[in-house]
Amino acid sequence: MAVLNINGKSVDAKVDPRTPLLWVLRDTLGMTGTKYGCGIAQCGACTVHIDGVPTRSCQVPMNSVGGRKITTIEGIADGDKLNKIQAAWVALDVPQCGYCQSGMIMAATALLAAKPNPTDADIDAAMTNICRCGTYKQIREAIHAAAKA
Repeated sequence: MAVLNINGKSVDAKVDPRTPLLWVLRDTLGMTGTKYGCGIAQCGACTVHIDGVPTRSCQVPMNSVGGRKITTIEGIADGDKLNKIQAAWVALDVPQCGYCQSGMIMAATALLAAKPNPTDADIDAAMTNICRCGTYKQIREAIHAAAKA
C-alpha cells in the first residue's frame, strides 16, 4: 500500500506499485476526470500535474510518485469556483466532444503558472496534447483570455 498526495489530501492506494498512475486514479480511487487516450504518453488526455509539472499519467508507475504532489482536474478548481482556464474554456465553448479537454486544461493551467502572458509560440510549445475534434483555435483563444483574466 502506498500513500499518495492527491489534490492536497493523503490517499491510500492498495495496488501493485508498477500500476500506472492513470489507472490508480481512475480504477482504484474513482477519479475519472483524467482520461485514458492512447496509453503511450502521446495524446495527453491523461495529463495531471506532478509537483506542478504537466505529466502524462499513463506511463508513470505509482511507485515513482510517493511523496510527490499530484494534482488532477478534480483539484484545480477552488470549491465551486472554476480556475481561470476552466472559466475561459466554458465562456468560449472550447470543447466539442470534450474527451481530451481535462488534459488540455491541465496543460494550459501549468503553462499559465509558468508564463502568465504566453505568446502564440509559447502556447504552441506547451500545448502538445492532441484534440481529435481540432479545437486548437478555441484552445489558443481560451488561454489568451485566461491570461487576461
